[in-house]
Parts: sequence; C-alpha cells; structure tokens
Amino acid sequence: MPSLTFFTVFGYLLALVAAVHLLSLRKNPASTLAWLWGILLFPYLGALLYWAIGADRLRRKRLRRRAGFAAFRRDRLRGRNQKALESVPPEDAGLARVLARLTGIPPTGVDSLRLLHTADAFYDALLARVEAARHHVHIQFFIWREDEAGRRLRDALVAAARRGVVVRVLLDEIGSVLLAASHFRELVEAGGEFSWFQTISPLRRRFLFNLRNHRKVQIVDGAVAFVGGMNVGREYQGLDPKVGPWRDLQAELTGPVACALQESFADDWFYATGRKVVEACYYPESAAPGKFPCLVVAGGPDDPSAPMQTSIVAILAHATRRAWFTTGYFVPNGVTLIALQLCAARGVDVRLLITEKTDHPGLLRIGRSFYDELMAAGVRIFEYSLALNHTKAAVIDEDWLLVGSANLDNRSLRVNFELSTFTRYPAAAAELAARLEEDFSASTEIIPENFARRPRFERAVEATLRPFAPLL
Repeated sequence: MPSLTFFTVFGYLLALVAAVHLLSLRKNPASTLAWLWGILLFPYLGALLYWAIGADRLRRKRLRRRAGFAAFRRDRLRGRNQKALESVPPEDAGLARVLARLTGIPPTGVDSLRLLHTADAFYDALLARVEAARHHVHIQFFIWREDEAGRRLRDALVAAARRGVVVRVLLDEIGSVLLAASHFRELVEAGGEFSWFQTISPLRRRFLFNLRNHRKVQIVDGAVAFVGGMNVGREYQGLDPKVGPWRDLQAELTGPVACALQESFADDWFYATGRKVVEACYYPESAAPGKFPCLVVAGGPDDPSAPMQTSIVAILAHATRRAWFTTGYFVPNGVTLIALQLCAARGVDVRLLITEKTDHPGLLRIGRSFYDELMAAGVRIFEYSLALNHTKAAVIDEDWLLVGSANLDNRSLRVNFELSTFTRYPAAAAELAARLEEDFSASTEIIPENFARRPRFERAVEATLRPFAPLL
C-alpha cells in the first residue's frame, strides 16, 4: 500500500538523519554504538528517542565580555588573577592551573563562604540579600515551583524591581515545565526581566529536548553569590508529603568569585535572550584577589572538551588523603569509574554518599551495578535513606571543598549545563566533612560480602539496566 510504503521510507529517512547527526557529534564509542543500534533497529522509536534524550552537543554564540575592555582593565584583571593563583599553596598550585586551563576560567577568590544546609536557611539568606540589593539581582534556577516558596521569592524580586534594582530571572524551560511565564508578569510590569533558557524553540531552530541548564546560581550586586543544588519549591523544604524529608546544600560566597559567576550568568542570558550584560557596573572590581583561592568549574554541551568531567578527574588525581563525595544521582561513565578506582588504589580515602531514597529508582539500580568494581579498588560506598539527599558536594584532602549543581553521572558531567565552585576554605571544608561524617554514620555502608548476597532478581535488574548507563 502506498501509505505503508511512505511510512516505511520516512521512518528510515528519519533514522538516517539521526544516525548522521549522531556520528557528527563524535560521542564516546560506547554511547555512539548503543544509539546507532537503537536508531537502526527501531527506525521511528529509536530516532525519536535519540532526538529526545540522545543529542548532547549544542553550538551557541558566546558572550565575550572582555573583548571590549580597555587594555589597562585587561592588564589589571590579569594581575588580580595571578595574585589569586599565588595565594594557592605550592602543593595545590599545579591543580589550580590545570583546572583554569580545562575550564577556561581564571582563578579567582572568595572573602567568605557560608554553607546553607537547608532550604529554609538558603531562602532566608537569599531573600535578605535581595532586600538589601542596591543595583542588580540575577537569579538562575533549574526548577521553580508556583507554590508558597516560589511566590515568596517572586514577591521579593518584584519589590526590588519597584525600587529601581535591575532584576533578571532565568529558568530552564523543561525543568520548570509546570510553571507558566505569567507567574512573573508582575515582575516584568515592575521593570524586571524574565526568560526561559530555551533549547526548544522552532522559530530559533532549536530542537534539543535533551540539553538542560541545570545551574543554580544567584548573584547580587556583583559582590555576593549563591551556588549549589537547591531549586525553588516546597519539596526542597521537606514540605511535600509525596517526597518527604529533603537534604541539600547551597553556599553563599562573597568576593571576586561573584564576578566570575556573573560571567556564567551573562553568557546564559545572552544565549537565552540575545541581550548582553557587559556594563562595568555588573562586574565591580576589588583591590584584593580574595582571602581564599577559588576555581569556578562550568561545563555544558557547548564545549566538546567536557570541562566538568575532566575537572573531576583532575581533582581525583590530585587528592592525596581523602576524596569524599555526596551525590544525588550516581551513574558513572567509564572515565569517572576509572578515576575513582585509581584514586582509591593510591591509598586515598575515597567515599561515596549516595541517596537510597530517590525519585529515580532506575538510576539507583544502574549505579549499584558498578559497586563491585569500585569496592574492589577500595572505594567505600554509603547509601543514605533518612531523606532524599540531593546534595552535590565533595571534600578533598583537608582544606578544599566542591559545591555546585553537578551529580556524579554522565548527564551532569557531559550533557547538562552545570556549575560548581572548588574552594580552599579550611573552616568550610571541616564543616562539610563533619556533616558527611554524620551522614556516613546514619547510612548503610555497602559491604562486599553482604552485597554479593542480594536477591538474584535485583542483580538481574541491575544487569539489564546497566547498558543504558552511557545514554543517561
């Protein structure tokens, strides 16, 4: 029948286009082969799934703010960055240079760093900064709920805009898919700005359902910034009975690091709106480089070098005493798996805190399929079940801590837009280490002998799901 012939031919043409696009991305061989088989064996379903969750590269024009700076300003910035690098202890200076080279973001500094372990503490701190803002407030989240938490922050932003503060809000359109743009109508009427970070926009030739902006960063007056894993919604406060208790982390930082984070926001805002945030008033200069050295680690599908992934590998390779990670989702790719194994094999105390109470049980089972290999190398694994632990953080050796939006999974390290800060701040590192010690004690440590006795059904499920790891 002609209609059946057309349907068949169209299906294989769709598969051909998807296959050509897949090969052009030069993804890792395992992921490429898995997708290629799916596309060719199931022309319609495989191709549609590929366009939905398989494409992991995006080309975009980037905002080059520094290109318009006067020569003396560029020299001053270069000198301040060099001072920040000089403040790093000699044994860590090599790592700082490597991370700066991998990310393309010069070393910077922080004057203070405060860990906010609950959503209530974070929201109160952010609202206080918004209410005290004098010039601008830039807000970026992955998820924003239209509930009491969302309305409270929106109303504070509206009040700031009405008193003349420049307010910009940027949200991922899929992460916040249940939120209507009309939620920010009052903010726009007050003079503020709102935009989706659109990777799905047919009018702008964007059809990338899979590429999400997972960053959570907020900057106030170019002097204060918040980074971490928290979004806006009552579930993050533990108030959603369907989710239950929630654990997370956001960090409040002051100092020159705010300008480095401002550049990340400005780049994303430029992609989303086409409007530039380049005026010097958004990047206030400070005479000092900051009391503590800090590296901003940002990655996304627009950078084929995968700086988030390579930075994690570099950090693990540098660790000499401990590398304690807590992650909301754990689906390691081959690179992450080997880096963890090698770090533990060198005698480093490598620990993973993984949430057992999860909103994605399939991902937990995929992660468990890697436990045997990690434990054989000396990695200690703890599963936390008292709450949904959404925290993305790490303590490296005695003085360094990593706080941000990236999980230890392929999506965070290679596909999503993510942002973290890696800071040498002894007091905060000790605080986070103490917190993790409490969590390890409250968790179930995975013991190889006990893990080997888990039900055959569980092992079968893990083995069945594991081949999907490169696709997630």
